[in-house]
Amino acid sequence: MVKVYVPIDSTALSLGAERTAQRVVQEAQARGIDIELVRNGSRGLFWLEPLIEVETTQGRVAFGPVQPKDVASLFEADFIHALSDRAQQHPLYLGLTDALSWLKKQQRLTFARVGITDPRSLEDYLAHDGYQGLSKALALSGADIVKVVTDSGLRGRGGAAFPTGIKWNTVLNAPAEQKYVVCNADEGDSGTYSDRMIMEDDPFVLIEGMTIAAIAVGATQGYIYLRSEYPHAQKTLNEAIRKANLAGYLGENILGSGHTFHLEVRRAAGAYVCGEETSLLESLEGKRGLVRFKPPLPAIEGLFGKPTIVNNVISLATVPIILDKGAQFYADYGMGRSRGTLPIQLAGNLKQTGLVELAFGATLRELLYDFGGGSASGRPIRAVQVGGPLGAYLPESQFDTPLDYEAFAKIWAVLGHGGIVAFDDSVDMAKMARYAFEFCAEESCGKCTPCRIGSTRGVEVMDKIVAGNNHAKNVHLLRDLSDTMLNGSLCALGGMTPYPVLSALNHFPEDFGLSNKEAAA
Repeated sequence: MVKVYVPIDSTALSLGAERTAQRVVQEAQARGIDIELVRNGSRGLFWLEPLIEVETTQGRVAFGPVQPKDVASLFEADFIHALSDRAQQHPLYLGLTDALSWLKKQQRLTFARVGITDPRSLEDYLAHDGYQGLSKALALSGADIVKVVTDSGLRGRGGAAFPTGIKWNTVLNAPAEQKYVVCNADEGDSGTYSDRMIMEDDPFVLIEGMTIAAIAVGATQGYIYLRSEYPHAQKTLNEAIRKANLAGYLGENILGSGHTFHLEVRRAAGAYVCGEETSLLESLEGKRGLVRFKPPLPAIEGLFGKPTIVNNVISLATVPIILDKGAQFYADYGMGRSRGTLPIQLAGNLKQTGLVELAFGATLRELLYDFGGGSASGRPIRAVQVGGPLGAYLPESQFDTPLDYEAFAKIWAVLGHGGIVAFDDSVDMAKMARYAFEFCAEESCGKCTPCRIGSTRGVEVMDKIVAGNNHAKNVHLLRDLSDTMLNGSLCALGGMTPYPVLSALNHFPEDFGLSNKEAAA
């Protein structure tokens, strides 16, 4: 019986994958053909979704994008015998999936199973090296686990890039009867979806990573704080947690080791600011999502005042391969202090959008053109925003900057969560700068004055500049306001809003009706 794969990832579903899968089953039954339909995760080639793969002796063969109306013609071409001449002549034939240049050029570590396995199958996960990391972690002391993570060079993939091992070590050495592991899955940055893909397409790797974290620091309870707009991820995670509990990978006495770890999913409050770790903890405790003053750090006084690991989905999902393959294996990827790989999410005005996992060091130009294929409109790419709505806008002159935390810091930009949104030369950068202030005003928790008031005043100042009202005075005021927000805000929401505003002003002054001299005033 031939296996036919149709993704169940929500991006693929939004593009018609469910209807395509149903049509494949109906067509096979009508023709008396036995197939095994497997709902895998997405490979991340979103411009080719729904992507159908057929298992062959040489590997999986891909066809796409396949809409329901295309299914009959695939059967007519005998696509289930994907190596045949007839199948290869079909217009949607793409060849061996692993040979596609988009995938061949990647280094998939965290996303090694995504798009390959059935995300709801624990057996499939185990057959593809799942729980090897946990098995090795159970033979180590907590301190030894933390050392492996520290030596790997893994830094927080949620945006802050803080060394993961240091955070874990703080929790490990904090005396307390109760400790927690919290996964920040409130993925709210524009152009980002890597967290969602892990949770929908390989949920067991996140569960395994959180379990290793818990064993490392002595935590017995964990929570996944899930973005409220991710219903598919919630369903998949809950099913995976149920199966992990039944198989002894969660709960009491994990795999007979004496360790206990319970895990639950909690829906987020629907506020962007709850992506900030202390606001997240307030929300998780049932309170309004307000940012806490630091210190104390969550690693010392976190959830319910207890020592708490708070890590992003990608950080935790990367831990299993580090424990399985070793710290040096992971550290051998990357450059400088940016070790390992980064899942990059291409979005916006590009021909080919989707997920690319590469070692640190690739350039924006490579991603935009070698992977993204240039702009979808055919016009020149004028600017890209990296790192979500609080990330700087980068002009074409900075496209050769390598993806590296320190390299981006040198040009006053951030990598953030790895989201890249491209804009062609029709974009109005003054409007984009105004939107940054508007977004901050809408999403501010209101606790600190620079963010709450500064963002509102910023919209007003931007309107005056665009209207040509006393340019010199208002540009000076804009820079002064940005300095106050940057240095006086309680968290990154207000503190980073100046990044998109000032980068747009500095690199694209003509959109503000300014000369270079006026913009620099």
